[in-house]
Amino acid sequence: MLGPSSPSTTMSAAWIPVLCLGVCLLLLLPEPVGSQGAVPIAITCSTRGLDIRKEKADVLCPGGCSLEEFSVFGNIVYASVSSICGAAIHRGVISISGGPVRIYSLPGRENYSSVVANGIQSQTLSRWSASFTVTKGKSGTQEATGQAVSTARPPTGKRLKKTPEKKTGNKDCKADIAFLIDGSFNIGQRRFNLQKNFVGKVALMLGIGTEGPHVGLVQASEHPKIEFYLKNFTSAKDVLFAIKEVGFKGGNSNTGKALKHTAQKFFTADAGVRKGIPKVVVVFIDGWPSDDIEEAGIVAREFGVNVFIVSVAKPIPEELGMVQDVAFVDKAVCRNNGFFSYHMPNWFGTTKYVKPLVQKLCTHEQMMCSKTCYNSVNIAFLIDGSSSVGDSNFRLMLEFVSNIAKTFEISDIGAKIAAVQFTYDQRTEFSFTDYSTKENVLAVIRNIRYMSGGTATGDAISFTVRNVFGPVRDNPNKNFLVIVTDGQSYDDVRGPAAAAHDAGITIFSVGVAWAPLDDLKDMASKPKESHAFFTREFTGLEPIVSDVIRGICRDFLESQQ
Repeated sequence: MLGPSSPSTTMSAAWIPVLCLGVCLLLLLPEPVGSQGAVPIAITCSTRGLDIRKEKADVLCPGGCSLEEFSVFGNIVYASVSSICGAAIHRGVISISGGPVRIYSLPGRENYSSVVANGIQSQTLSRWSASFTVTKGKSGTQEATGQAVSTARPPTGKRLKKTPEKKTGNKDCKADIAFLIDGSFNIGQRRFNLQKNFVGKVALMLGIGTEGPHVGLVQASEHPKIEFYLKNFTSAKDVLFAIKEVGFKGGNSNTGKALKHTAQKFFTADAGVRKGIPKVVVVFIDGWPSDDIEEAGIVAREFGVNVFIVSVAKPIPEELGMVQDVAFVDKAVCRNNGFFSYHMPNWFGTTKYVKPLVQKLCTHEQMMCSKTCYNSVNIAFLIDGSSSVGDSNFRLMLEFVSNIAKTFEISDIGAKIAAVQFTYDQRTEFSFTDYSTKENVLAVIRNIRYMSGGTATGDAISFTVRNVFGPVRDNPNKNFLVIVTDGQSYDDVRGPAAAAHDAGITIFSVGVAWAPLDDLKDMASKPKESHAFFTREFTGLEPIVSDVIRGICRDFLESQQ
């Protein structure tokens, strides 16, 4: 079969369909394209700019395309992964009924902006290697004879039905996944391409879609580079082309540096991370990292990222002396339990390893590192409103409560906050289900009105366990109660506190001024020394904030072991 560079390719056929990754690309256009009297070539609704390898070309868009067939990135200047017809409708060059379009190729650029126009929602894209613009094309003097790009199957006389792409994706595999690939000189250009091919197969099998997994790509080398973010593509087809476009960087395999960068910069709301969805980074290492990966693994866990290590070609015995830490896999993964590590002997014949890896990535009940003390706790504050506190000191207590609450990721699926004020009576200021945003919670805390009265801390603990924690007893979050009081209780605190401990509630007691140390220890969870705090002045509450937060996170981590 003759290659594209052969002289015989100047044949009279108007088009040649070529199958590539399941998509036929149009490699040749009529000669001369766009000349006087030339017929624009017919394309499909989903033909992209990168399918037309000409500086200038006249094409004919069909009518009646559905919006699902358009992928449009940019505004005025479009990334070459965009549908030509979708871009032309978006730009107002043609209508949904189709028509002739002239396309001009341009160099790649950064920051393709998004905008809704003419019923088409274009999408943002941080960077792409080629661009194009569209203008109104000229209709030919005769009926267009070019045929739409189709599959490579020979004609059978039967009209093939187009199977609509499942844009929603695999709903049973919801995850936000970063593939961190090895782009160092250690892997080399040939194995780098094999690595991209394997990642493409994994991405395809995951079932990428709007309601399924979202993926992005980071390349590790001398300096890490985010190739594309979670929000850039929501279909497997677009992801495959994006992976194919990634170029080899070379340099040292600074995997630790790249993992830390990914944990801190990739998984952000602006980059497309979704609330309540497991965050996963799949790290590919060919040989061994040339920097410290343990610290990066710790940072990733602090950000609630599940780290998977896919190691290829383990170092041979004579190479072990070059490896900084031979146990780097166990130290970098989310958990050293065998689930988060995966080994392949080499990059050849890797197809059989795709499905087992995908099954791991879709087993979300084991993604425990997505759960952190910041997003998986219920914290109730029991606030002393007795007469001995006074209004100004009561405000300092509310400031103490606010400073703890604002540290946590409060949402309808994240951390939850509640508050009860007590004297002889108890008043639920707000419960766990009343507010699901940090802004609302902090605003309500600021506006709590001082009650004034006696001090019955024991009754207040029982009230809170029954009325605040009772309705969320089936919630998976770990339960904490922070008690802030300035004096001795008129009733027993030991019994109610023991009942709270038995109900799985961890208690931190914070005493001010005349609060007796015995009461604080009787209420606090074990070990008492790390769960009971005291300050002589109300202004001394501020330094205790960090101690309580650290204590909550420590207890949460211990409960997950």
